[in-house]
Amino acid sequence: MGALTVERVTCEYRTNPLGLSAAQPRLSWQLRSDRRGTLQRAYRIVVAAGEDCYEDPLWDSGRTESDQSIQVPYDGPGLSSRTRYYYRVKVWDNHGRESEWSETAWWEMGLLDHSEWSAQWITPEAGAIDPQEEAAFLLRRGFELHGGAIASARIYATAAGVYELYVNGERVSDELLVPGWTSYPNRLQYQTYDVTGLLQTGRNVAGIRLGDGWYKSGMGFEGKNFKYGDRRAALLQLHVRYTDGREEVIGTDGTWTAATGGIRYSTIYHGETYDARLEPAGWSTAEPSAMDGGWKPVEVLDLRLDTLVAQENSPVRVTERLRPVSAFVTPAGDHVLDLGQNMVGRMRFEVTAPAGTRIVLRHAEVLDKDGNIYFGNLRPAKQTVEYICRGGEAESYAPHFSFMGFRYVKVEGFPGQENGLPLEAFTGEVMHSDMEPAGEFDCSNELVNQLQRNIQWGQRGNFLDVPTDCPQRDERLGWTGDAQVFIGTALFNYQGGPFFTKWLRDLKAEQLPDGGVPFVIPDVVGGASSAAWGDAAVICPWTVYRYYDDRRLLAEQYDSMQAWVEYIRAQGENEYLWNTGFHFGDWLALDAKENSYIGATPKELVATAYYAHSTRLLRDSATVLGYEDDARRYGELHQGIVRAFREEFVTATGRIASPTQTAHVLALMFDLVDDRVKPRVAKDLNDLIAENGYHLSTGFVGTPYLCFALSNSGYHDTAVKLLLQESYPGWLYSVSKGATTIWEHWDSIKPDGSFWSDDMNSFNHYAYGAIGEWMYRRVAGLDMDDAVPAYKRVRIEPLFGGRKLTHARAAHRSLYGRVETGWRMDGEEIEVHVEIPANTTAEVVLKGASLAALKEGGADTAASEGVESAVGTEQGARLVVGSGTYRFRYRAADLFRVTYTLETTIQDLLEDEAAERALRKHIPHLMDSPMLNFAKNNSLRQLSENGMSRVKKEQVLAVLQELAG
Repeated sequence: MGALTVERVTCEYRTNPLGLSAAQPRLSWQLRSDRRGTLQRAYRIVVAAGEDCYEDPLWDSGRTESDQSIQVPYDGPGLSSRTRYYYRVKVWDNHGRESEWSETAWWEMGLLDHSEWSAQWITPEAGAIDPQEEAAFLLRRGFELHGGAIASARIYATAAGVYELYVNGERVSDELLVPGWTSYPNRLQYQTYDVTGLLQTGRNVAGIRLGDGWYKSGMGFEGKNFKYGDRRAALLQLHVRYTDGREEVIGTDGTWTAATGGIRYSTIYHGETYDARLEPAGWSTAEPSAMDGGWKPVEVLDLRLDTLVAQENSPVRVTERLRPVSAFVTPAGDHVLDLGQNMVGRMRFEVTAPAGTRIVLRHAEVLDKDGNIYFGNLRPAKQTVEYICRGGEAESYAPHFSFMGFRYVKVEGFPGQENGLPLEAFTGEVMHSDMEPAGEFDCSNELVNQLQRNIQWGQRGNFLDVPTDCPQRDERLGWTGDAQVFIGTALFNYQGGPFFTKWLRDLKAEQLPDGGVPFVIPDVVGGASSAAWGDAAVICPWTVYRYYDDRRLLAEQYDSMQAWVEYIRAQGENEYLWNTGFHFGDWLALDAKENSYIGATPKELVATAYYAHSTRLLRDSATVLGYEDDARRYGELHQGIVRAFREEFVTATGRIASPTQTAHVLALMFDLVDDRVKPRVAKDLNDLIAENGYHLSTGFVGTPYLCFALSNSGYHDTAVKLLLQESYPGWLYSVSKGATTIWEHWDSIKPDGSFWSDDMNSFNHYAYGAIGEWMYRRVAGLDMDDAVPAYKRVRIEPLFGGRKLTHARAAHRSLYGRVETGWRMDGEEIEVHVEIPANTTAEVVLKGASLAALKEGGADTAASEGVESAVGTEQGARLVVGSGTYRFRYRAADLFRVTYTLETTIQDLLEDEAAERALRKHIPHLMDSPMLNFAKNNSLRQLSENGMSRVKKEQVLAVLQELAG
């Protein structure tokens, strides 16, 4: 009997989560097997009230015949607040094996009812400390514990603002900027902390440091404070349980005291000022001297408790630390640190200096063409940290309640900096929502590998509690359009289930009564709804479902999805077109008119295309959820929109009426033209790109789908050429200019070193990083079956990469386990390796493979364990395999070799009439050969139809000579 084990047992996406509110938490697990083709046939879950109570469980699923190993809901008796539940899992597989029990895991419930909050919201008394005081507040209370040995202690806490929590002088958690940014009038997260080890018998002290955060800072373009409220406040409730079963509750109330401390100023956009001389020593400890310094009374505020929800998102933490790579003096005379990476977070430094020494850090993303640090693109945001030393001993400091987007730091006032800044004194602390890394990609082109790193760094920098557009200037808002175009790439690279669950609940909470969706979530901007932005209400829940089989979130968001589609239906002059209202259109497209940010693709075309797309996804969601009437109704609406689109935007001869790349991309990707017309539309798109020197002209709307539209239509070589384009505009242009994140504009830095503008020029703007999804799914070939979510049925189909890409690899840590594929071309030899996790299967399509000659692990493929079926096709081989690791190797069939050779020779096309004539002369003969009968959309057909006019003569003649031989 081989080994079958249950691993990585999780609850609601997390390992041992503390403070849940879900009435039926969902459990997931992964299988590890030493045999290929392993599938789960049954499972058993046991949930108990104690770690040693499985003999008398709270719930025992019994042996349940099912292959479901993710998102399995607890189905036992009702759960109680503040209670920990232990569970374990075992499984049976298709090889007749029974696993051992998994290791014990647990989840713990939070406060499940608002009536359980006995604590009160508190803030400093207005007569004692000005409510508009810029300094952060310190709140504290001492209390005695004499009930005996402490079994457990939990704090439930939140703030109108942001807070740090201390018990007996110790930080309770490494979480930052809690409670995060939500739709505060509707939803405010509270956090749960285990403080058992921090309490002691006798005297104890709880302390809260309270800042403005998103709640009271001037978020948005107007810079106005008090969007949510004009007074900071804190709420804390401590539950102590003694070993004899007794409990004690201590909460915020009028007995607490208040003061101000070292933080004199702190906001999201502008940074923080800290005077270490003013920080009361030991203020959160039980030392008697901690009360020195004029502590003031607090008052109770009448803020709501019914909006409180348990923490949903992964909290913000420091996830990495970077040392500066260099320090230098600019031509302007500034002392500057270079972190070597455009990052988001804060600088920590250590210093020993006399009391009153003032150190100032100003943060920026780039240097100008003269080598001076550049602050222009920050707009009013200051991104400045000021620290005033206490003196007398070594001091360490990093901002508490602000974050910056930066690579370079201008330093003023650091002791001895005239002799050079000491690199060892400074550390960049990278901050973002602490999502588990999930995706990997690399290939033979190092510039593309850097692009992948830039994509991931851009996500890390902008997924700081909400999916912001940029992390540095006076914006940092949850733009819906950016989120929806990038979510596929985002969920491949990081485990984003909790992140998007929280954000989508805010979107639903802030959706307008007529179904419209604000431009940013949480909404501090207002404004009407726009196509491709408001569509986040539909696209994002559907994509989360696709990645994680999260039907609960899909059902929860369904009303919001439906409301958005019905909003659109009410906007147009008829129910099938959206041709009214404001739209961002193809934002920042390069075919925009002078002095316009909106591309040339008609906004009505963009709006109607997205109307069709969201309606289809709503139909599909209704089908998944079993809403049959809705599925039928929205299926009919979708058909009507498609008909209207064709009548309005497609000519009688099958051309897209708007001659833009984006118009053709949307028509292809959203299936808005019928199969008869698609080849012509795809050819026209390819021609538009070729005529533009193999450069794109798309903006936010067209760019994410551009390479998909090409690859799906048989023009993968053109898509690869776009990816590898190093000149402006192209993804590798910014890489060639030294970018370490994704830019907002294709030419944020122009070839001459000047900047696009000061007005709107972020160097960390993830939207164009959406190309990553195509790299993973088409270049590496790692995808999931359209009909089965969460990589339960994997689809492996590498399209290979032409002459300039000789290998590529992608891996993703799905809920079922690690999925990986990679390919390598060595002359005419192709090797493809595949890793499929237990309890899943995969369809593997190997382009150019002859089934008879295909080897797996050195043996005949058909005889390999785990290969369920194998058939030959005109284009190669198609296999169905079970779980396990496979290595396929084959010599490209003649047909594939001919096609691939031709594809690789047209990468660098030059005008040469003689070469064109030679190519035209020989292609008809090739097209008539039996081995090319299938070629309806491959590169040979494209060459014949296009009459390629830019081919190196010597290359073409060499290929033709080889073919003739």
